[in-house]
Amino acid sequence: MDRADELDPEAAEIVRAFEAQGLPEWHALSVESARRLEDELFGADRTTPVDYVRDLAVDGPAGEMPLRVVRPEADGELPVVAFYHGGNWALGTLDSVEDVCRELAARTPAVVAAVDYRLAPEHPFPAGLEDCVAAYEWLREHAGAFGGDPDRVAVAGTSAGGNLAAATALYCRKFDRRPPDHQLLCYPITDRDFSRASYAENGDGPLLTRGALDHYWDLYLRSPVDEHSPFTRVLRADHADLPPATVVTAGFDPLRDEGAAYADALSGAGTPVQHHHYPAMPHGFLSLSDEVAAADAAFDDAAATLF
Repeated sequence: MDRADELDPEAAEIVRAFEAQGLPEWHALSVESARRLEDELFGADRTTPVDYVRDLAVDGPAGEMPLRVVRPEADGELPVVAFYHGGNWALGTLDSVEDVCRELAARTPAVVAAVDYRLAPEHPFPAGLEDCVAAYEWLREHAGAFGGDPDRVAVAGTSAGGNLAAATALYCRKFDRRPPDHQLLCYPITDRDFSRASYAENGDGPLLTRGALDHYWDLYLRSPVDEHSPFTRVLRADHADLPPATVVTAGFDPLRDEGAAYADALSGAGTPVQHHHYPAMPHGFLSLSDEVAAADAAFDDAAATLF
């Protein structure tokens, strides 16, 4: 049976429309061109109603660090989520991720703050992680400024952002920082092992390819030595005594098996974890919640696990 028949029909229609544009693979473009294209494709839709969106600049490890704070239409003191966008550590902007943050804010409900962390290759590891940790700690300290609860602060991310969210939790444990209350890891990058079955099945896509992942790993790491850090290939870390986690994986995703392996590693080390797997979905499917009914339901399920 052709696996294409198993892809959710609504998701398949979007994939076909995307592929019909004849766009080159992300890694075939220069970083600057890929960034412009990513922002053009994903930076326009901001339809989910919220109470307000505020752009802030806070002190980061290398100077001013932009945050975009989204508060939903909800009363009272709300939990807070530090959100780290995807884009293989090299792409992504606050504009391209705003609608996802609006959705997460409204569905939780929570104040969601997107972090404009430094990007590779100009700023390779550990620059982006340092920004993510600093943003999380700033939000913990200043949650009350936007009606947030400083005792309920989570981290969340998609793809490379899921890697950074997991690494933030690992960093807090190692350096005795107050840990996040939850980690929501959506189709996260957790390893650099292309021998897994999900790479054989989905290495040519849809929406994410093995070639892109290999290319952007090279841009993110300063040298092969960085591959041995528990904050890059997070699957190779010790997973005990970490915050409760939700791991979301998709069947049509080269990252499927390493995401599932991360959920298993957390569970095996005694860390509470929920693994939500969607076999008929492609990588990045939570961004399709407006058009794909199964993605809409999955987004609700993920948001419900946070607090």
